[in-house]
Amino acid sequence: MASSVSDFTSRVVVAGLNEDGRSAVVVDEVAQTRAPTPVVTINDVWQVDAVPCPVLGDSTLSGTLDLVPPKGGVLVRVAAFPPDAEWQDGGGYDEAFSAVGAEEAAVDGEDAGFHATDTVDVGTVVAGELHAVLEDGEVLLRPGDTFVQRGTRHAWSNRGDEPAIVVFTMVSATR
Repeated sequence: MASSVSDFTSRVVVAGLNEDGRSAVVVDEVAQTRAPTPVVTINDVWQVDAVPCPVLGDSTLSGTLDLVPPKGGVLVRVAAFPPDAEWQDGGGYDEAFSAVGAEEAAVDGEDAGFHATDTVDVGTVVAGELHAVLEDGEVLLRPGDTFVQRGTRHAWSNRGDEPAIVVFTMVSATR
C-alpha cells in the first residue's frame, strides 16, 4: 500500500479560452509540483501569488514545493497520507518537511509532526480517515468532513488501514 501512496498523483485540468475566444480545456496534465515522502505525498495543483488574481491568469507554481503559499496568495494542495503503521518506525517527518522547504518546522519527540504556519487552511477529506491532532485534543475526519486550521500548532495522523486523501486550500494569513 505504501507504494500506492508514494505513486499518488493529481490530474490538473484547466479551462481557459481557445484561439476563437471560446471556453476550452487549455491544460490537462499530472501535477508537476509534487513530492512523495514517507508520511505524505503532496501534489500542488494551483497557486496564485495574490488575490484578487486575474481570472485567466496562469498558476504561479514553479515546480518547487513550499510549505505555505506566497504572502497574500493561495495554494491548492492534494495530499495523500499513508497509514501511520507504514512509516512510524522509520520516522519520516524530517524528509516531509524538507520536501516543502520547511526544515525548521518543529519536530520533537512525542510531538513529531507538529507545526504551525501563517495560513488559514481549509482541508476536506475525500477518501479514508485522518485525525487532526492539536495540543489539547484531536478530531477524527471522514470523507466529506472539512477542517479549518487557523495557524495553530497541529499534526496529522492516519490510524486507519487505507490512505487518506485530503484537498487543502491554503490562504496566506497574518498574526
